[in-house]
Parts: sequence; C-alpha cells; structure tokens
Amino acid sequence: MADAILTINAGSSSIKFALFELQSSLVCAAEGMAENIGAAPHLLIKTGDQVALEKRWPNHAPLNHEDLLGEVLAWVEAHLGNDSLIAAGHRIVHGGSTFTKPLFLDESHLADIARLSHLAPLHEPHNCAAVQALFKLRPSLKQVGCFDTSFHHTMPEIATRFAIPRSFHDEGVRRYGFHGLSYEYITSRLPTLAPNLAKSRVIIAHLGNGASMCAVKNGKSIDSTMGFTALDGLVMGTRSGTIDAGVLLYFMQSHGMNADDLTTLLYKKSGLLGVSGISADVRTLLEDGSEPARQALDLFAYQAAKQAAGLVTALGGLDGLIFTAGIGEHAPAIRTAICSKLAWLGIKLCSEANQANEAAISEPDSTVEVRVIPTDEELMIATHTRALIAQPVG
Repeated sequence: MADAILTINAGSSSIKFALFELQSSLVCAAEGMAENIGAAPHLLIKTGDQVALEKRWPNHAPLNHEDLLGEVLAWVEAHLGNDSLIAAGHRIVHGGSTFTKPLFLDESHLADIARLSHLAPLHEPHNCAAVQALFKLRPSLKQVGCFDTSFHHTMPEIATRFAIPRSFHDEGVRRYGFHGLSYEYITSRLPTLAPNLAKSRVIIAHLGNGASMCAVKNGKSIDSTMGFTALDGLVMGTRSGTIDAGVLLYFMQSHGMNADDLTTLLYKKSGLLGVSGISADVRTLLEDGSEPARQALDLFAYQAAKQAAGLVTALGGLDGLIFTAGIGEHAPAIRTAICSKLAWLGIKLCSEANQANEAAISEPDSTVEVRVIPTDEELMIATHTRALIAQPVG
C-alpha cells in the first residue's frame, strides 16, 4: 500500500468517489458510489472487479451526505492500514470568475463557492455539502477544490459574452463552459494517443446524461456549447439545452410558472426524457424503437451536429473529433448519427471500428480524424490534488 488521495464527486442523492495510491504514478486502488441518499441508501465499494464493501439501508433511513462519507472514510482508513489518507479532492461544478485553478479549501473559500450555487443549483450545493462534511469528519484533512469551469478560462472574451448590457457581464453574467475536468483529461492524453491532434483544431464531445462540446485549439479551450450554466447547449438526459428565452417568458406569462417551476422543468423534465416521454437513458430509447424515442434521439444528434458546426467556425476548421463520456464512449449509433450530419466536413466513419468501440473510428482517408477516448475526471482531480500537496510551503 501507499499514502492515498480520495476524490469526491457529490450530487443531490449520490456520491461518487475513488481512492488513488501515491506511487510513481497515481493508481486507482478502489472506487465506489453511495446512492439513493434520502431514500434507501446503498453504498458500494469495489477494488478492481471485487466488491470490497456493500451496505444497504431501509427506505427513509435518516442518513445524509455526512453519514455516508463517514462510512466511506472508515473503510478507506481501515483499507490503508499503516498508510495515510493525505488529502481529498473535490469536483466543484462552478467556479465563477473567481476560481480559475485548483486550490486548497478552507471555510472562507467554501463560503465564496456557496454563493455561486444559483449558477449551478443541481450541483453546487451538494459539492459544498461534501466539503463541509469532511471539515466536520476529518478537520485536519487537506481538501482541494477542482472546478469544472477552470479549463475554459482560456476562451477569448468574445466567446464569453452575451448580447446584454455591459453591466451584467461585469457582474459575472457571461459564458463559462463546463465539463472542464473531462476536457482537460482528454487534452492531456492527446500527446500520447494522437500526437497529430495535440496541437491541432479539435472538438471534444462529452456526451453523457449531461452533455457538451468544447472547441480546443493547441490544447486550449476556445469555446464551448455550455455557457452561463450547465443547462445550456446540447440536448441532455433531462435538461433542455439551448432554448429561446421567449419560450421561458411564454411559460411565465401563459402558464404562471415561477423560477422554481422553470428550474424543475428545464433541468429535470426536459431533454431526452421530455421529448420521448419514456426515458432519459439513450440505451433505453435505442431499445424502445418507438416514434417518440426515435424523435428524441434524432433531436439529440441533430443539435449535437448543428452546434459542432458552430464550433468549427470558432476553430477556423477541424482536424479531429473526439467522443467521450457514457454516450460518447458506448453508443455507436449516436456517433454515426452525429458524424453523418457532419460528412460535409470530410468525416468518414469506419463502420466496423465504430461498432466495435475502437479507439480510432474514422477511415484512413477521412479529412477529420475521429476517435473515442474514455474520460477520467477522477484521475484529473487526483492529479491536481497531488500537485498541490507536493508544492513547497511558502
């Protein structure tokens, strides 16, 4: 064994985590999830393919994030034995204009981050809750915040602006971009996996329940489909993506909706779920095959291709297209649907390689190289955390 770092990604009813040993390189020793918090909690920890711990509690068990993190910490410390847990790294969705790089967290930083909760209401409060829980459970443990918006602070100013009065931009109403930890990980792998793309014009498509695309040039973000919040851009599992602001005014004026109503509608009842009326899960919709399911998937692919084309303008051309995250890595049919709509760029998929989820899925004569690269946000968090704790004090 060796000293270790715990990475934490806390949501409203779940906590995903991973334990990394500090060897010559970071090695994932365990990973798991606490889910159904507030309902019937379930904790699962695996070491490799083996179940190391599994616990279930009855429905309505009075357990919160702090209780479940306490269970995780107890297992981690027993697992480490004489070695130590030396830090915890957190995924924090929104860093606003203030937090542009990973940093050690204290109560003052946490208060500043909490004030950004209105920008990511589904994520930020729960990210903060996990940090606060560790302050109580292990006061001496170093904690590091890694922000999903940080990677996008290289975007040119014109890509950050809305066409609204300047005073609002000055107070922080601007485009930020998200999924930055995923994009940072993918760009860090390009020099090894696809050296010809490392300094080229690339679109990375992070397609999961939350979905976005990022235009990357010379390894830097220059634009993204997500903007002020993680609601913007592509059609997602339960989120609407880009929508005419006039529709929201209509809902307010004609249906009497308030901010809470709109938040629930746009974040939880829209996207693939709203269009299909069946599910937010691409796998379920592909298996269903009904007209509403097909229409939802067609809209997903159409909007993805349409917004990718906009990012080509930002890049001034396109050399590579990379698919990642759950849908991007495992849904050949969705990749085919998106790429077929971008064939005018010279994209040619190899159907056999695509169907087999191979790393390179474009034909040799494709103008644009198309790849599938699995993302690893947890490793990115652990990498940042290790780098910070290794810095000399003062």
